[in-house]
Amino acid sequence: MEQCIALVDCNNFFVSCERVFRPDLDGRPMVVLSSNDGCVISRSDEAKRLGIRMGEPWFKVKGLHKYRDVMAFSGNFPLYSDLSNRVKCMLADFSPVHEEYSVDESFLDLTGFDDIRERSCAIREIVRKQAGIPVCIGIGPTKTLAKLANFVAKKHPKSKGIFFYNVLDRQQKRVLLDKIPVDEVWGIGQRLSRSLRRLGIGTVCQLHDSDIKAMRARFGVPMERLVSELRGIPCIEIADISPPRKQIMSSRSFGERITKQDDLENAMAFHATKIGRQLRKQESVAGMVHVFLETDPFRKDRPQYHPYISLPLVEPTSSTVEINRYAMIGLHRIYKSGYEYRKAGVCVSELSPESLFFPDMFADSRQERIMKVMDEINGQFGNGALRLSQDDWMHRYWEPRKERMSPRYTTSWNELAVCGD
Repeated sequence: MEQCIALVDCNNFFVSCERVFRPDLDGRPMVVLSSNDGCVISRSDEAKRLGIRMGEPWFKVKGLHKYRDVMAFSGNFPLYSDLSNRVKCMLADFSPVHEEYSVDESFLDLTGFDDIRERSCAIREIVRKQAGIPVCIGIGPTKTLAKLANFVAKKHPKSKGIFFYNVLDRQQKRVLLDKIPVDEVWGIGQRLSRSLRRLGIGTVCQLHDSDIKAMRARFGVPMERLVSELRGIPCIEIADISPPRKQIMSSRSFGERITKQDDLENAMAFHATKIGRQLRKQESVAGMVHVFLETDPFRKDRPQYHPYISLPLVEPTSSTVEINRYAMIGLHRIYKSGYEYRKAGVCVSELSPESLFFPDMFADSRQERIMKVMDEINGQFGNGALRLSQDDWMHRYWEPRKERMSPRYTTSWNELAVCGD
């Protein structure tokens, strides 16, 4: 039986999330901006047709007359994350085997179902009706071909948002692959694409027909797997459970330049809290804490300083209190006055499963109980309900600018949508 993999991809996801609660924005050119309202990270189809590129600095776009009607929104990531989770809960009802590939993409294994077409139509209808998010679905015998099928579903209106690679005959497949540039293949970026084009490989069909042994010798095993996947031979399995991260980082660019150590301590406490929560969520403990600061490298008229320090933990932990304590030690060691800091962050590494760690039998276990209570309260009342004293949200002068952010319709009691608004 041929494998049948579906890739479900939310269309212009961040823009679509904004439109869920603002139907008046349908049909209008829109963009969503990155941290500090810096660059374009999501575009509506209307904005794409105007020529706005992904990653384009907003300050260059907003002043141009031809973009005067473009609506811009600051990234509302709590909203996007919540809607992403809702969509993925819906997708889990359509297959017992699924993989969350990214915030807006999921793989589903539909092998063995005899109603794949009806099931795919139902996915589009239910997700649009219950979450308000439009999706496109590509279906193929491998994950790589499912990604290409999804590309076709997005680009060609006749597909109506669903494309089945599996049903094509051999000649139809060759004609299709010959029309798709090689850089649309999953995992092939600009640099690798240039190398392939120098070898005369400019389309997916040409990569499909390439000498697989020569490709492996030149580019390694990943390329061999990629070519095999294009030939319909599954080499990349669906990961039903996402593996735990090997390191966890939290960092932010500041909304304004920071010079005071107190403000940096506030930012570090925020990052330590976020990391501790993620560690406990994936049931891991960390053995090393890393702290870094950055000044603005684009301000050549200002003194530059980019310190970094690594601190081994005496005992692996997932305690927010301990991670914060080491983060503060690191900050105090590397901080220097007289600099305007643009960014700061905390990272933990040397992660291991909590179940494999045996703490000292004489160690104080109160922190473990405190963290459990902290997670329970924050789980019930929202993150930040119980937090470290240094993580003072009233004094987050360093937070990124979000001058164009929409309400957090689904994650804040004070910003819930009300009928009639």
